[in-house]
Amino acid sequence: MNNKSEKLRNIMVPVLSVLMGFILGAIIMLIFGYSPIKGYSAMFTTVFGQGPKNIGEIFVTAGPLIFTALGFSVANSAGFFNIGLSGQALCGWVASIWVALSMPDTSRFIVLPLAVIAGALAGAVAAAIPGFLRAYFGTSEVIVTIMMNYILLYASTHIVNNVMSPDVMSNKGVTKMVGANGTLRSEFLTQLTNGSRMNLGIFLALIFLVLVWFMMKKTTVGYEIRSVGLNPFASEYAGMSSKRTIILSMIISGTLAGLGGVVQGLGTFQNFFVQGSSLSIGFDGMAVSLLGAGSSAGILLAAVLFSVLKLGGQGMPLRAGVPTELVDVVIASIIFFVGISYLIRFLMAKTSGSKKEVAVVQEIEASGNDKSQEGGKI
Repeated sequence: MNNKSEKLRNIMVPVLSVLMGFILGAIIMLIFGYSPIKGYSAMFTTVFGQGPKNIGEIFVTAGPLIFTALGFSVANSAGFFNIGLSGQALCGWVASIWVALSMPDTSRFIVLPLAVIAGALAGAVAAAIPGFLRAYFGTSEVIVTIMMNYILLYASTHIVNNVMSPDVMSNKGVTKMVGANGTLRSEFLTQLTNGSRMNLGIFLALIFLVLVWFMMKKTTVGYEIRSVGLNPFASEYAGMSSKRTIILSMIISGTLAGLGGVVQGLGTFQNFFVQGSSLSIGFDGMAVSLLGAGSSAGILLAAVLFSVLKLGGQGMPLRAGVPTELVDVVIASIIFFVGISYLIRFLMAKTSGSKKEVAVVQEIEASGNDKSQEGGKI
C-alpha cells in the first residue's frame, strides 16, 4: 500500500467517524420523534448565527481541551493511558487560583507567570506519582490514575474549605475572583468578541501545540518516548532508560493537563469552587486526542469540533426542542466510530478493490493490537 493511500485513509477515518456520528445522532432523533434537520440547524445557528460572542466561546472551550488532549497524546505515545487528566487539571486549577489570590497587589508580570507555573507543576506532581509506581512497581497506570482522580477531587474540596485563608474566600467552597493581575482575560479580546470569555489561554494552547509537536518529532526526548512506547525492551537494549522515560512522559502529560486546569481557572471562571465530580475536560480531552489521532493539527480540529457540539447543544432545546442529552449521544457516537476505526479502514480498503490493501490493513491492525499496551503515536 503506497504512502499516499495510507495518508488519505488516515484523514478519511476521523472524517467518516464524525459523519457517521452525526448520522447515528440523526437516526436517534428520528426514533424519539425529533427532526434532525431542525436539531442540527439549531446547533449550528446557535454557534455561528449569534455574532462574535459565541465564536469566542468556542475558543474558550477549546483551550483546555487542547491541553488535556496533548497530555493524553504524550502519555499514549509512551504506551500509557493517562486516565487521570481530570485530577491533574484540577490540581492546576486549584494551584493557579491559590497563587493568584495570594498576591493581590503584586504586578501582573510576576503573578500571572507564577500562577501558570504553579498550576503546571501541580499537574506534573499529580502525574508523576502513577508514573513512578508504574516504572518501579509495575502497577497499572489506568487503575492508579482513576483512583487519583477521586483522591484529588476530594483533596481539592478539603483545601478550599479548610486550608485556604479566609481572605481569599468569598463563600464556603467558593473563592474570590482573581484580580486583574492574575487573569488570562484580555479587555481587547472581550471587546473583539462582544463580551465573550475568550482569553489568552487559547493562544497559550496553540503555542503548546507547536512545542509538543517539535518535542515529539525533533528532539531526543520525543524519540525516546516514542521508542519506549513502541518497544520498551528494545529501547532498554539500545541504552535508553525505560523507567526514566516512563516517569518523564507522565510528568509531561500531567504538566499539559495542569495547564488545561490553569486556563479553565484563570481564563474561563477566574475563581475556584467546589467540584461535585471529576472535570469533564479530562475525559473530553481523551476523546479529542483519539479523534485527532494524536497529531497536533488533528487535536486542534477535534477540539474545535467538540466545542461547537457542546456550545451548539445548549441551543437545541430552545430552538428545536431537542434534549441536550442527544448532543452527548452524537459525541459518544463519534468516539464509538473512532474506536472501531479498523472496520472503517477495512471497508475503505475493501471498496478500493485491492486485495493487497485489505491484507496490509489487516496486518497493520493485528500488529497494532499486539502492541496496544506498549505504545501509540503522535
